[in-house]
Amino acid sequence: MHSEHEDVSRILFSEQQIAQRVKEMGAQIASDHPDQSMLVISVLRGAAIFMADLVRAIDLPVEMDYMAVSSYGSGTKTSGVVQILKDTTASVEGRHVLIAEDILDSGLTLQYLISSLQARNPASIEVAALLVKHAKRQADIDCNYIGFACPDEFIVGYGLDYAERYRNLPYIGVLRPEIYA
Repeated sequence: MHSEHEDVSRILFSEQQIAQRVKEMGAQIASDHPDQSMLVISVLRGAAIFMADLVRAIDLPVEMDYMAVSSYGSGTKTSGVVQILKDTTASVEGRHVLIAEDILDSGLTLQYLISSLQARNPASIEVAALLVKHAKRQADIDCNYIGFACPDEFIVGYGLDYAERYRNLPYIGVLRPEIYA
Protein backbone atom coordinates (compact mmCIF):
# COMPACT_ATOMS: atom_id res chain seq x y z
CA MET A 1 0.00 0.00 0.00
CA HIS A 2 1.24 3.49 -0.92
CA SER A 3 2.16 5.74 2.00
CA GLU A 4 1.42 9.45 1.78
CA HIS A 5 4.83 10.06 3.36
CA GLU A 6 6.37 8.92 0.06
CA ASP A 7 4.74 11.89 -1.72
CA VAL A 8 6.69 14.38 0.42
CA SER A 9 10.08 15.37 -0.98
CA ARG A 10 11.36 16.84 2.29
CA ILE A 11 10.18 17.86 5.74
CA LEU A 12 10.24 21.59 6.45
CA PHE A 13 8.98 21.55 10.06
CA SER A 14 9.00 18.43 12.21
CA GLU A 15 6.24 17.38 14.58
CA GLN A 16 8.48 18.44 17.50
CA GLN A 17 9.29 21.85 15.98
CA ILE A 18 5.60 22.54 15.38
CA ALA A 19 4.60 21.49 18.91
CA GLN A 20 7.27 23.72 20.45
CA ARG A 21 6.41 26.75 18.31
CA VAL A 22 2.65 26.43 18.91
CA LYS A 23 3.31 26.20 22.66
CA GLU A 24 5.39 29.42 22.46
CA MET A 25 2.68 31.18 20.45
CA GLY A 26 0.03 30.21 23.00
CA ALA A 27 2.15 31.48 25.87
CA GLN A 28 2.73 34.80 24.06
CA ILE A 29 -0.98 35.22 23.33
CA ALA A 30 -1.84 34.60 27.01
CA SER A 31 0.90 37.02 28.10
CA ASP A 32 -0.37 39.72 25.72
CA HIS A 33 -3.97 39.41 26.94
CA PRO A 34 -3.98 39.01 30.73
CA ASP A 35 -7.43 38.72 32.28
CA GLN A 36 -9.21 38.56 28.91
CA SER A 37 -11.34 35.87 27.36
CA MET A 38 -11.01 35.19 23.65
CA LEU A 39 -13.09 33.84 20.83
CA VAL A 40 -10.71 31.79 18.70
CA ILE A 41 -11.99 31.21 15.18
CA SER A 42 -10.47 28.52 13.04
CA VAL A 43 -10.53 28.80 9.30
CA LEU A 44 -11.61 25.32 8.23
CA ARG A 45 -10.39 22.90 7.27
CA GLY A 46 -6.68 23.52 7.22
CA ALA A 47 -6.39 25.38 10.52
CA ALA A 48 -8.45 22.97 12.64
CA ILE A 49 -5.42 20.96 13.82
CA PHE A 50 -3.42 24.13 14.49
CA MET A 51 -6.27 25.70 16.47
CA ALA A 52 -6.80 22.57 18.56
CA ASP A 53 -3.16 22.63 19.63
CA LEU A 54 -3.03 26.43 19.98
CA VAL A 55 -6.02 26.81 22.31
CA ARG A 56 -4.57 24.16 24.62
CA ALA A 57 -1.46 26.34 24.87
CA ILE A 58 -3.38 29.55 25.70
CA ASP A 59 -3.84 29.86 29.46
CA LEU A 60 -6.96 32.05 29.21
CA PRO A 61 -10.68 31.38 28.95
CA VAL A 62 -11.29 30.65 25.26
CA GLU A 63 -14.30 29.79 23.16
CA MET A 64 -13.75 28.02 19.87
CA ASP A 65 -15.73 28.60 16.70
CA TYR A 66 -15.26 27.83 13.03
CA MET A 67 -15.62 29.42 9.62
CA ALA A 68 -15.13 27.87 6.24
CA VAL A 69 -13.90 30.38 3.69
CA SER A 70 -12.71 29.41 0.25
CA SER A 71 -10.74 31.06 -2.50
CA TYR A 72 -9.09 27.98 -3.90
CA GLY A 73 -11.69 25.74 -5.49
CA SER A 74 -9.92 22.53 -6.43
CA GLY A 75 -6.73 23.99 -7.88
CA THR A 76 -3.35 24.83 -6.41
CA LYS A 77 -3.57 28.61 -6.97
CA THR A 78 -5.95 31.10 -5.36
CA SER A 79 -8.92 32.03 -7.53
CA GLY A 80 -9.28 35.50 -5.98
CA VAL A 81 -13.01 34.85 -5.51
CA VAL A 82 -13.76 34.54 -1.78
CA GLN A 83 -16.84 32.83 -0.43
CA ILE A 84 -18.00 32.10 3.13
CA LEU A 85 -19.07 28.46 3.14
CA LYS A 86 -19.76 28.25 6.90
CA ASP A 87 -20.15 31.19 9.27
CA THR A 88 -19.53 31.44 13.01
CA THR A 89 -22.27 30.43 15.41
CA ALA A 90 -20.99 32.66 18.24
CA SER A 91 -21.52 36.41 18.23
CA VAL A 92 -18.29 38.39 17.82
CA GLU A 93 -19.76 41.71 18.97
CA GLY A 94 -17.70 43.20 21.80
CA ARG A 95 -15.39 40.16 21.92
CA HIS A 96 -11.66 39.75 21.54
CA VAL A 97 -11.32 37.61 18.42
CA LEU A 98 -8.26 35.60 17.44
CA ILE A 99 -8.30 34.09 13.96
CA ALA A 100 -6.27 30.88 13.79
CA GLU A 101 -5.07 30.47 10.21
CA ASP A 102 -2.98 27.62 8.83
CA ILE A 103 -1.14 29.54 6.13
CA LEU A 104 -1.04 33.15 5.01
CA ASP A 105 -0.02 33.31 1.37
CA SER A 106 -1.91 35.71 -0.93
CA GLY A 107 -3.82 37.14 2.04
CA LEU A 108 -6.97 37.63 -0.05
CA THR A 109 -9.07 35.11 1.86
CA LEU A 110 -7.95 36.37 5.25
CA GLN A 111 -8.51 40.00 4.21
CA TYR A 112 -12.10 39.15 3.28
CA LEU A 113 -12.62 37.25 6.54
CA ILE A 114 -11.25 40.10 8.68
CA SER A 115 -13.45 42.62 6.87
CA SER A 116 -16.50 40.42 7.42
CA LEU A 117 -15.74 40.03 11.14
CA GLN A 118 -14.94 43.74 11.64
CA ALA A 119 -18.43 44.60 10.39
CA ARG A 120 -19.77 42.70 13.42
CA ASN A 121 -18.13 45.10 15.94
CA PRO A 122 -15.65 42.95 17.86
CA ALA A 123 -13.56 44.52 20.64
CA SER A 124 -10.45 43.44 18.69
CA ILE A 125 -9.31 41.10 15.94
CA GLU A 126 -5.89 39.50 15.82
CA VAL A 127 -4.40 36.82 13.60
CA ALA A 128 -2.28 33.83 14.54
CA ALA A 129 -0.90 32.13 11.43
CA LEU A 130 1.11 28.96 11.68
CA LEU A 131 2.85 29.67 8.38
CA VAL A 132 3.51 32.83 6.39
CA LYS A 133 4.61 32.98 2.76
CA HIS A 134 5.80 36.51 2.02
CA ALA A 135 6.51 35.94 -1.66
CA LYS A 136 2.85 35.57 -2.66
CA ARG A 137 1.28 38.36 -0.58
CA GLN A 138 -1.39 40.30 -2.47
CA ALA A 139 -3.20 41.78 0.54
CA ASP A 140 -1.73 43.72 3.45
CA ILE A 141 -2.46 41.60 6.54
CA ASP A 142 -1.22 42.44 10.02
CA CYS A 143 -0.36 39.04 11.44
CA ASN A 144 0.08 39.33 15.21
CA TYR A 145 1.48 35.84 15.84
CA ILE A 146 3.53 33.88 13.32
CA GLY A 147 4.66 30.31 13.70
CA PHE A 148 7.12 29.99 10.83
CA ALA A 149 8.07 31.75 7.62
CA CYS A 150 7.96 29.21 4.84
CA PRO A 151 9.29 28.98 1.30
CA ASP A 152 7.09 29.49 -1.75
CA GLU A 153 6.58 25.78 -2.34
CA PHE A 154 3.53 23.53 -2.28
CA ILE A 155 3.37 22.24 1.28
CA VAL A 156 1.18 19.69 3.04
CA GLY A 157 0.71 18.17 6.48
CA TYR A 158 -0.52 19.27 9.91
CA GLY A 159 -3.86 20.27 8.40
CA LEU A 160 -2.61 21.49 5.03
CA ASP A 161 -3.84 19.46 2.09
CA TYR A 162 -3.74 18.79 -1.59
CA ALA A 163 -7.08 17.50 -2.91
CA GLU A 164 -8.14 16.75 0.70
CA ARG A 165 -5.17 14.44 1.28
CA TYR A 166 -2.11 14.75 3.54
CA ARG A 167 -3.83 16.75 6.32
CA ASN A 168 -3.06 13.97 8.81
CA LEU A 169 0.72 14.06 8.35
CA PRO A 170 2.23 15.08 11.72
CA TYR A 171 4.82 17.37 10.10
CA ILE A 172 4.82 19.98 7.32
CA GLY A 173 6.59 18.95 4.16
CA VAL A 174 7.00 19.83 0.51
CA LEU A 175 4.76 17.86 -1.84
CA ARG A 176 6.51 16.30 -4.81
CA PRO A 177 5.61 18.32 -7.95
CA GLU A 178 4.65 15.23 -9.93
CA ILE A 179 1.76 14.67 -7.49
CA TYR A 180 -0.01 17.93 -8.36
CA ALA A 181 1.34 18.62 -11.88
